[in-house]
Amino acid sequence: MPFRKVFVAAPFAAVLCVVAPGTAGAESGVEHPATPGLLTSPSFSQVTVAQGGRVVFVSGQVAWDDKGKPQLPGDLEGQTRMVYANLRAALAAAGASFDDVLKYTIFVKDLDETKWRAISKIRAEILPGPPRPASTMVGVTSLVFADLLVEIEAIAVIPDR
Repeated sequence: MPFRKVFVAAPFAAVLCVVAPGTAGAESGVEHPATPGLLTSPSFSQVTVAQGGRVVFVSGQVAWDDKGKPQLPGDLEGQTRMVYANLRAALAAAGASFDDVLKYTIFVKDLDETKWRAISKIRAEILPGPPRPASTMVGVTSLVFADLLVEIEAIAVIPDR
């Protein structure tokens, strides 16, 4: 099985930021503690802590239809919106929503600052927060099909009710 090359396109990879402490606190079982000395931003949390609940792992979602055919070739913004729609459907199948996600990992083909900004803009529309979950964005040389530009996986916790 061939390995695919993965590179980290700093400063865009592992962009994680802090949300004010006390948000989404003990009542939900999820906390976003302050992290002195680390970057503070409205986009992401440096640390997200969950207690109790069911853990949901969502495989990387891409812009393809239910038959596995890539959609919207060359359209990063369109693919990103479709990926979030696919994530929403996958989370719903487990009884979860974007509000339950603690961590996203975003893989972007040939990541650069322009692509980072485009994805971040769409993410802010879809996940208005705060608080926002922890997140890592990684540049890769390719995804499973040449027409795919972005893949996003998620880890969620559904709180005990």
